[in-house]
Formats: sequence, C-alpha cells, structure tokens
Amino acid sequence: MLRQDIFGVVQFLKDYPGMSIAPSTSSNLVFKGSFSFTIKGKGESQIVDSYQLKISVPATFPKALPKVFETDNKIPRNGNYHVNYDNTLCLGSPLRLMQKISQNPTLVGFSESCLVPYLYAVSFKLQNGGDFIFSELAHGRNGIIADYLELFSLKTPNQVMQTLNLLGMKQRIANKKPCPCGCGNRLAKCSFHKKLNSYRKIANRNWFRKHFANIGAGM
Repeated sequence: MLRQDIFGVVQFLKDYPGMSIAPSTSSNLVFKGSFSFTIKGKGESQIVDSYQLKISVPATFPKALPKVFETDNKIPRNGNYHVNYDNTLCLGSPLRLMQKISQNPTLVGFSESCLVPYLYAVSFKLQNGGDFIFSELAHGRNGIIADYLELFSLKTPNQVMQTLNLLGMKQRIANKKPCPCGCGNRLAKCSFHKKLNSYRKIANRNWFRKHFANIGAGM
C-alpha cells in the first residue's frame, strides 16, 4: 500500500481510474489524467463528462487545499467560469472548502464535495448556457469576504478580518481580545468563541495567518 494512502490514494485511483500519479519535483503528490464523473443535480438533468486535470496535493493535506488545473482548455478562460489568474480552478472560498473536506478528509472526499460540484456546474453551463446553477461568489477578496460573512454569521468585512486575525493567534491570547461579533465582551465571554474553536480544528494557526495576510493584500 502506498505510503501516501493516509490521503486515500488507493480509493481515489479506484474511483477515478483515468487519473494516475505523476512525477513531482516537490513534496506535493501530483495526479494527472482524465477525471470522469456522473452526477445529477437536484431537480436538474444527469451529466456525464470528463476533464483533463492536474491535481497537486500538498503534503499537509487535508490541512491545506489541493490545487486543480484543467489542462485541455475545455473550460473557457473568459472570466465566466471561475478559473483563477494562475489557471487553478476556483472551487470556492478557501475556508468553505476546508470545512467541506473536514467531513471526509480524503482525496475522494475532496473530489466529491469540492471538485465534482464545480465541474458539474461548468458542464451544465457549457451545455445549457446561462449562469452557474449554484450560487456564485464574486472573484477574489470580495467574494471570499462575502462568503465568510455568511459562514461566521457576521455583518461587516472588518468583523471578518478580525475573526481571521484571531484564528491566527494562540487561543489563550485570542480569548483576551474583544469579540469581533460586536457584543462588547472579550472573546472568551461570548459564545462566538465556540464557533471559532470549531474552525481551529479545520486549519492551524499558520494557515489562518497566511490567509489573513492574503486577503488583506487583496489576494
């Protein structure tokens, strides 16, 4: 069995036989090939499709997100299909994706909860036109902030940034800071700290510090 099967590599290759492990010059585990799927969205038609993908999985997965590239230019690069400037696929806001992966922290879990829904939406749009069938985020910082307002049940972008900043601190230090929800209490005295503690299980402080810095820089 592969050493990397802590990620569920064997099951991933069984479920997606068109993918195979590719050589890598980094510590990342890289897969390349034809990623095929069959899925029927709620109230929508069944779609059977495939994409040529490269998936780069960091050694720290599932505490860090894989990067997915579509290598055959089947997905238009016209700004309407959520492809980032570095040609990675924009599957959703980072923390939302981390939350989904935490429910099944394997490569199959990532594929089923993050990758396949995105590809389904792309295929549906390519075949039928119109907008993405799932809710869309604005690109970059604005879209991430908007999603985090919902994720944390907050009201302002500044509250979101305060929350991410606290998640990048040691818990005992963060608990002494004002709660970002605006209640006027220290974080430890507000029930909001329970929500933050649940996210501390999803990613480590270093991840949140980097994410906070990236958003502050406008991504």
